[in-house]
Amino acid sequence: MGEWIGIGRKARRCYGFDEIALVPGEVTVNPNEVDSSWELGGKRFEVPIIAAAMDGVVDCAFAVKMGKFGGLAVLNLEGVQTRYEKPDVVLDEIAKATVEKATKLVQELYVEPIKEELIAKRVEEIKKGGAPAIVSSIPQRAEKFFEIASAAGVDIFIVQSTVSTVKHVSKEYKTLDFEKLCKKTKVPIVVGNTVSYKTALGLMETGIAGLLVGIGPGAACTTRGVLGIGVPQVTSIVDCSAARDFYFKQHARYVPIIADGGMSVGGDICKAIACGADAVMVGSAFAKAKEAPGRGFHWGMATPHANLPRGTRIHVGTTGSLEQILYGPAQLDDGSQNLVGALRTSMGNLGAKNIREMQLTEVIIAPAIQTEGKIFQKAQRVGMGK
Repeated sequence: MGEWIGIGRKARRCYGFDEIALVPGEVTVNPNEVDSSWELGGKRFEVPIIAAAMDGVVDCAFAVKMGKFGGLAVLNLEGVQTRYEKPDVVLDEIAKATVEKATKLVQELYVEPIKEELIAKRVEEIKKGGAPAIVSSIPQRAEKFFEIASAAGVDIFIVQSTVSTVKHVSKEYKTLDFEKLCKKTKVPIVVGNTVSYKTALGLMETGIAGLLVGIGPGAACTTRGVLGIGVPQVTSIVDCSAARDFYFKQHARYVPIIADGGMSVGGDICKAIACGADAVMVGSAFAKAKEAPGRGFHWGMATPHANLPRGTRIHVGTTGSLEQILYGPAQLDDGSQNLVGALRTSMGNLGAKNIREMQLTEVIIAPAIQTEGKIFQKAQRVGMGK
């Protein structure tokens, strides 16, 4: 499958959320009676939506509130929460910076060394608030940070990088052995990000509890623009979900797929799950919450890179409370609020009683709604002789 792009070279056609639609089911279900929960590491969570490990999205207070609403929020151990005793001061500075100075300022602020004592302190703050403590780290620091976070009672540990593979070649530093890390602990280890079948299968075979899927699709990520790397999310999810299902048949162990990035409205979340995801990780939608630490701004994890920033600070504004974004009542009609309600309503119209049934939904290739609108407008003009 593919198209010729030149002499001797084929390219595979891939798809994003705007290019597909979901076909309604032959039976419909009361949205109040569907089960949208999912399972990770032997624990069940009511909301299959995770707040991304970004400084403009999650701090300890946000993680606690998200946990009380039945969802998960990931604290970034590489961010300002572990570099500064009083991160609010730094977050204020980032929010007040001009567009021209924002990237440089963020780079400078992230030069401050990570203070290991703050790792345990942040985990304990979240646990004390009564929510699951989920944290993330890059592979190079994962083993050390995991030991600290584990001693503090962390519930889930995420090892996250722009591109994750089982084998990583480097003479400059010691590479992380995912299999070794998974074997020595009962704490669920989630790894990401990836976008391909073979890589997903290889990562699952190391014993991970979950897999993050998505490279370059997020609103605050410019990886595709800067590095030319990335696969549209629909194709990424379908490919990695196929690896999950094959792995399950071989080993009778289910490794949930978490679609990470590129979803800002309810419809995208519904499509991600219908394409095979068990849950989604969202950044920009939650950055708009009153409780978000970004003060109406959102920036990617790769933005602070000293030499090659692959993200940008974007203004998303503050549109409502976390409760409104998750459960409504919606005050906007742009699809960015009442995400859980949108998911359950979609499940009902698709005839899906649970997430697994939703993954069996018929998906069709369809033009973007905006494209259909243009076609309709053209037809009107033709009809009126214009």
